[in-house]
Amino acid sequence: MTTTKQQPSKELRIASVKATIWANETSAGKRYNVTLARLYRDEEQWRTSDSLGRDDLLTAAKLLDQAHSWICEQD
Repeated sequence: MTTTKQQPSKELRIASVKATIWANETSAGKRYNVTLARLYRDEEQWRTSDSLGRDDLLTAAKLLDQAHSWICEQD
């Protein structure tokens, strides 16, 4: 039995902050969720954190606005 990993519907990125939009099928139709992550490099490896610093907050707000607009266009 093979399982397929769910792919995001859309990824938005500004600098080191990324918003990922996920679609979920429900009995009421398709619903979307958004996750935020800050990308950083740990030596040679790229990692993510859900912790945002002061300088990430306006970027996150802009990404959430873009995510909201994209989701509204899907209806």
